[in-house]
Amino acid sequence: MKIQSLIPFLPLLAFATVAHAGKLTLVAGGGDGGDGVPATQAKLHEPFAAALDTRGNLFLCEITGRVLKVDAKGVLTTIAGALEKGVAGDGGPALKARFNQPHNLIIAPGGDLLITDTLNNRVRKVDTRTGIITTLAGTVEKGLSGDGGPAAKAQFSGIFSIALDRAGRQLFICDLGNRRIRAMDMKTGFVRTIAGNGQRGAPADGAAAANSPLSDPRAVCVDSKGNVYILERSGNALRVVDRLGKIRTVAGTGKKGFSGDGGDALKAEMDGPKHLYPDAQDNILICDTENHVVRKYIPASRQMVRVAGTGKKGTALDVDPLKTELDRPHGVYVHTDGTIYIADSGNGRVLKIAP
Repeated sequence: MKIQSLIPFLPLLAFATVAHAGKLTLVAGGGDGGDGVPATQAKLHEPFAAALDTRGNLFLCEITGRVLKVDAKGVLTTIAGALEKGVAGDGGPALKARFNQPHNLIIAPGGDLLITDTLNNRVRKVDTRTGIITTLAGTVEKGLSGDGGPAAKAQFSGIFSIALDRAGRQLFICDLGNRRIRAMDMKTGFVRTIAGNGQRGAPADGAAAANSPLSDPRAVCVDSKGNVYILERSGNALRVVDRLGKIRTVAGTGKKGFSGDGGDALKAEMDGPKHLYPDAQDNILICDTENHVVRKYIPASRQMVRVAGTGKKGTALDVDPLKTELDRPHGVYVHTDGTIYIADSGNGRVLKIAP
């Protein structure tokens, strides 16, 4: 990017390479305890996602199939998942249900949990009032079918990530194996494809998203304006689909690497990014997983900055998030008050950065 083109963004950039966030603390993990202990004394097994409800409960999901709750007092309990891999449990208590490597969870406006039962190719819901689990989308069978009909009868291939729009009307589903992003209407239950034609490749800027190739869409999120962001794992890029259905690349060169903090996001290199989440300013937080960092794409300045991690795989904790070492972070969540939660998967812990 030429210096002249940076002039309008000087107040925003300040030529920084890192984000100046608040203090980092440990929220969960790092111990050997089980249910009923303070979360910081509990043992976690590759936590992949975190989300906070309106009552201050933090929900986590592990690759093992457990879904956990850390209550407002900091005590950890299991609320779903019987640990053994399987497909059982619909219509009954979530604690007796079986999952197959759930990778993501979000909280619906009414407080229910929506969970990606990834290798069972479906999205499941836990009613947090009754504890009953049901399936919202997917038939367990791996495949591609169902557009224009009920999502519960549709086939998917590896659902790694989901996201709701701000109104809670559309559920966006990252159908990685089919190289598609699909959207389920939460009122009608019908599903459709909004991005990806099933072919592997990089989409052309300005093309119709539904007719464009994708590499391997690993995560999806939606900003306050209705823009849908797609994170490509091996594609090492961030795409956005605007409200007109047009797609373009906004970050990443497509090549594996670690560079570009403080500069043009399109010139930044990532390595196997796995998850993303928007903040209140519509900046996009990215788990740059194989680089062991969390980064932020700033649409207003088209810049990439580092939020947490040193770039070195490790365990060291520090109140300064930029001095803390991470190990393959798979999940990031931003609360409405600006607090950032990081699922530091390889270290078996969840961290918090206060605003």
